[in-house]
Amino acid sequence: MKYLVVGGAGYIGSHMVKHLLQAGHDVVVADIAPTGPGIEWVELDIANAQALDALFAECRFDAVFHFASHIQVGESVADPDKYYHNNVAATLTLLEAMIRARIKYLIFSSSAAVYGDPHYTPIDEAHPKAPINPYGRSKWMVEQILQDFDRAYGLKSVSLRYFNAAGADPDGQLGECHEPETHLIPLILQAASGRRQAITVFGHDYDTPDGTCIRDYVHVADLASAHELAVQYLLAGGDTTAFNLGNGQGFSVQAVIETARAATGQRIEVIEAPRRDGDPARLVADASRARELLGWAPRFAGLETIVGHAWGWEQRYPWR
Repeated sequence: MKYLVVGGAGYIGSHMVKHLLQAGHDVVVADIAPTGPGIEWVELDIANAQALDALFAECRFDAVFHFASHIQVGESVADPDKYYHNNVAATLTLLEAMIRARIKYLIFSSSAAVYGDPHYTPIDEAHPKAPINPYGRSKWMVEQILQDFDRAYGLKSVSLRYFNAAGADPDGQLGECHEPETHLIPLILQAASGRRQAITVFGHDYDTPDGTCIRDYVHVADLASAHELAVQYLLAGGDTTAFNLGNGQGFSVQAVIETARAATGQRIEVIEAPRRDGDPARLVADASRARELLGWAPRFAGLETIVGHAWGWEQRYPWR
């Protein structure tokens, strides 16, 4: 198959590109940032309708994978205009170009942020959608647009709601590198490697066994495999839908720190801070639907493996 991966130079997108290439597919990356050597890359912003039309006129794609979103919750609160322009308006431009080019299938990188504060855990796909920040609202808006575009134009899609994407390429070629970094595991490992002095833990008084928040971490390589299964589902005639992606078990912040200490052999200094507004005690996925309908089976579910792969990547810093 021939696939377009928009946002394929980013953390999850780059792992997706490697996964598709290893599976023997023909892949083109569209991103404003360059990819690694040997990968076909087009410098393109999906807000540019003319550039999309030119690309789609040149290449006939079987499906599109969409990872080109801004992802920082705090930034979305401070600058919602940036998030609605990129995550919603630019996605609409991409969808319109796909319809003009008669490309029928889209896999959308969504988020558990569409659920907002959990009414219950583990969270299944039927949980109410009540996002509490512009980032989550932008993802939910796109999901609703996709439902409407299926009904009106026959554009089929799968939205994949990640919980906490984590880890790195098991071969050590790819990993997580955001600026600024906001994700827990890379922050902890930066403290272990000496790139930061300590890790700040927000809240030790939650109603959890050790008092720290519990989150569901899913390996980035397992996310990539779920995306390929999702496109196979659509190509086989599957309906537009959404799936949760998580391991179905949660790990506390303290457990992640202790696992990192064991993996790295470093002390890892911790600074205790008050709770942050909007941080629920538990966020854990019910991903049974993806297992049943897609046949998805995570290979790297253990926290030790997730942290170990991320530590292998951190030890290669600087990567460029």
